[in-house]
Amino acid sequence: MDLATLIGLLGAFGIIGATIVLGASSDMFFNVPSLMIVIIGTLFVVLMKFSIKQFFGAFKVASRAFKFRLPSVEETIVELVEIAMVARKEGVLALEDREISSPFLKSGIQLMIDGQSHEIIRTFLEKERLLTLDRNRWGAKVFSAMGDVGPAMGMIGTLIGLVQMLANMEDPKSIGPAMAVALLTTLYGAMLATMLCLPLADKLNLRMTEEARMQALWIDALLAIQDGVNPRIIEQMLKTYLPQDKRATAADAEPG
Repeated sequence: MDLATLIGLLGAFGIIGATIVLGASSDMFFNVPSLMIVIIGTLFVVLMKFSIKQFFGAFKVASRAFKFRLPSVEETIVELVEIAMVARKEGVLALEDREISSPFLKSGIQLMIDGQSHEIIRTFLEKERLLTLDRNRWGAKVFSAMGDVGPAMGMIGTLIGLVQMLANMEDPKSIGPAMAVALLTTLYGAMLATMLCLPLADKLNLRMTEEARMQALWIDALLAIQDGVNPRIIEQMLKTYLPQDKRATAADAEPG
């Protein structure tokens, strides 16, 4: 579970909710027509921008903002050096029953065990990497589009409310509900974009960058292991993926 995403989401909605409760009656901040205009309207408008598969796939990808976790680069280097030492001493077949932390890494090791060529392994893993990037990218685009459309739908709701209010000025009782629609749709649109959709889009873009970087590290390591490169040379090569201040101390422990 990504605590930053969860705390940020709950904290943002919590502070708004507390402000509403501590102020006037909270009932006045709930308006069904306004919610329909902003939420349902936004979903339909965004659906027009994408295919059905991309649209619904984005909600599946969104779960990665909350529960997706990659191993640290330091942990990965230690694991890969251990794998390289086993492959060098006992051969790649000795890796067949070894527990591997990542499905991506495991699939690459299985290709080596199956005796596939250097070029086939690189092509397969690079294709898998690009497909993963594509899934994350489309998910981020869908939520970014929602962040753009939500406030616009709020403005449309505001205009609807103003038209209703101005068309019924002779009836004082209709002015209040019409004004509520006018103001609340703007509020809902701003909340949808600022507190949910745009942060999710940014987090998915971050996930995309992190995963692509880790997959590039795995590919470099696997190809070096297949070429029989010394594990210590592999370790030094992989340290380039670390920040400069961590390279001197990372992965120094002798794998056991």
